[in-house]
Amino acid sequence: MSPQTIMAVGGHIGDMDLAAGPLLAQNVLDGGRSVLVALTPGERGHPRMSAADYREQKIAEARAFAAGIGAEVVIFDDISDGFLTADDAVAERVADLIREVRPTTLLAHWRRSIHTDHENASILAERARYLAGLPGWKDETTRHGVGRLLFTENWEDATGFDADLFVEISAEAHRLWTDAISGQAFARGETYGFRYIDFYSAQMITRGCLAGVPHAVALSSGRTWGMAPLN
Repeated sequence: MSPQTIMAVGGHIGDMDLAAGPLLAQNVLDGGRSVLVALTPGERGHPRMSAADYREQKIAEARAFAAGIGAEVVIFDDISDGFLTADDAVAERVADLIREVRPTTLLAHWRRSIHTDHENASILAERARYLAGLPGWKDETTRHGVGRLLFTENWEDATGFDADLFVEISAEAHRLWTDAISGQAFARGETYGFRYIDFYSAQMITRGCLAGVPHAVALSSGRTWGMAPLN
């Protein structure tokens, strides 16, 4: 994969760590810059911890994960899990971040999900991409057009997801991701018991089989143009 500046926008801490983490790790290994954005901490996802306590744990886990794969992380810690709204106030914050980071590729949730925060995060990413490149909006000198918006494969966002891009994940990127994601309690199955690490590890093998490589991550362009590498 050619080195890029990639920004991955998720509804909660952990969303893009799982769905895009291997790709972000690969991008860093290839000489690129990877930035994780969590629009909420995801603090209501633990059945035995208070939201306040889990919020602090999630933020610490997010920072450790990003460091583990060589990425950067930005957390909108003032927006509460379950209450993310797709309004222009939030979209403008994401657009400001896009203008600051200047990504070549923006990753977002697929548009349909069982989780409202994921759907709203997808809408916000698309709206922010538009605003960031809009002439005459805020400081014209910072305007930035993101070349490509792609959607990640998340088990909660599976309805209508049609993969048309595969990215090969090297053994080193796979190792870095596995080590880093193992530091997140929910990914280890310690919240509601779902085996996230097993699921996404198996998904990389499955997608790798289809792409003819050991491991791969699948993405959707929102079109149906067939398979192509991300270059």
